[in-house]
Amino acid sequence: MSNSNNQNFFAVFGLLFGAVCWGIIWYPYRLMAEAGFSGVVSSVYTYSIAIAMGCVLFARHWRGVLQLPKHAFILCFVAGWTNLSYVLAVIDGEVMRVMLLFYLSPLWTLILAHLWLKEPIYRQGMIAIVISLIGALVMLHDFNSTDWPLPRNQAEWLALSSGIGFSLTNVITRRSTHLSIAAKSMLIWVGVAGMACVLLPILGQSIPPVTAFHPTQWQLMVLIALLLTSATIFVQYGVTKMPAIRASVLFMFELVVAAVASYYLANEAMTWNEWLGGGLIIAAALMSAMQPENAEPPS
Repeated sequence: MSNSNNQNFFAVFGLLFGAVCWGIIWYPYRLMAEAGFSGVVSSVYTYSIAIAMGCVLFARHWRGVLQLPKHAFILCFVAGWTNLSYVLAVIDGEVMRVMLLFYLSPLWTLILAHLWLKEPIYRQGMIAIVISLIGALVMLHDFNSTDWPLPRNQAEWLALSSGIGFSLTNVITRRSTHLSIAAKSMLIWVGVAGMACVLLPILGQSIPPVTAFHPTQWQLMVLIALLLTSATIFVQYGVTKMPAIRASVLFMFELVVAAVASYYLANEAMTWNEWLGGGLIIAAALMSAMQPENAEPPS
């Protein structure tokens, strides 16, 4: 097997592994919430553990930390909000509605990659944008109400913002090819922990002492941190080696994992319009990934 084939295999594996982790990570976070610890508090601890693990794994990479370019700190901020808003959304919202709103991200990736990376949007991509928006409207519409089909609660608005943040994170990561996987991963973990610390006083919360957690909760947080650490490293490798749009679509395997997990672990079932709208969103995402590389963009 050639080196390029090896890289492609590991890129695909990394994205699918990350999708599995993110498809199930909502459950231990919900267990922490049921124990009385908010998603923001849990994020402070779990991402702090991930940072500690990263300091050990990437100890030799700390020399150039003060020479990081400006857009590295933009990545830190955007990825921090992306991951934190996602965690808060899946704790309080219906898992699959949150996931599907998050997975409008290929739509945002198309637009952002065009504006920032100057990647053309072909006719197929433009059709995908329209289909994804129709899917979102169908999924969000309440047929017993005349209200606009918008996200109906804070969790769904968070999911929408997280999807936009994920797309922006992918585009920044794709542009930041000179940054190592270690640097990108640490920037993400520091971003989430920092964002959570900023939100705590805003939400009127405080960081509980380490003695406030039982051994079972510590085990949960270490498990989450392990999943976060491995998933982030694998996903950063994947999005670095693959085009931003295809990376977003491969990551959609998370929907399959989340659908099965939410049904069996949370007894959540989707309505017919959520299935239909979700199907359109997935179809649009797949279409956006299959834009012809050598075709002419629309005039």
